[in-house]
Amino acid sequence: MKRLLIVLFAGLVLAGCATSGVDPLAPKTVNSVNLKKYQGTWYELARLPMYFQRNCAQSEAHYTLKPDGKVLVLNRCLTADWQWEEAKGTAWPQEPGKTDKLWVEFDNWFSRLIPGVAKGEYWVLYVSDDYKTAIVGDPSRKYLWLLSRTPTVNGVVREELLSKARQQGYDTTRLIWRATDTQMAKTSN
Repeated sequence: MKRLLIVLFAGLVLAGCATSGVDPLAPKTVNSVNLKKYQGTWYELARLPMYFQRNCAQSEAHYTLKPDGKVLVLNRCLTADWQWEEAKGTAWPQEPGKTDKLWVEFDNWFSRLIPGVAKGEYWVLYVSDDYKTAIVGDPSRKYLWLLSRTPTVNGVVREELLSKARQQGYDTTRLIWRATDTQMAKTSN
């Protein structure tokens, strides 16, 4: 009997340590992204920003698929004083063969000092069938980007993106929206 209790207890301990690796509370991703269609220029419509975006008025991302399956990333940010800031990096699948959850690492002093530590999670939560709009976030729901192939979208598309982000548990009331060219011109005068 004692041996049976030890075996059962050990089994419970091992079962408690085993996980499927899937957080049931994490946002749901699209399962698969055609990176060839996804490459190109995306304009940020709105964001729950990372620290480095604190001065951005307009942002865009340029993705280029490499032959090895990794993606070259060029993020550009136009500040309110009309200065461009850029960050270059590389993205690659978190799991081989799955393209909806990527690691992104930017080439900066920190990533060169401690390689592999400064990578961020880039989860594609939604992409339209025509690859014209997308929603990207991270599993903590701290960061979110509503993206489009054009700098603006109509109200119907905007509301659709907001609704999808809210369904995933993101606080869309805190989104920072892309400044229009008119707004930018007013701030520079």
